Amino acid sequence: MRPGLLDLLACPLCKGELTLAVAEEEGDEIVRGTLACAACGEAFPIEDGIPNLLPPELREA
Repeated sequence: MRPGLLDLLACPLCKGELTLAVAEEEGDEIVRGTLACAACGEAFPIEDGIPNLLPPELREA
């Protein structure tokens, strides 16, 4: 995921603003991290460069 994509994303649950926490980067790509919503408190993982914005009950374990 490229950091500039954050400007286009919103929380899929409440439409709140997401903040980014980076765990691993490769060049200008975020490979692992978390997108968190301050409004509703939900967090969405970024794995293999792909943000998983599915609601928690629909994510694979």
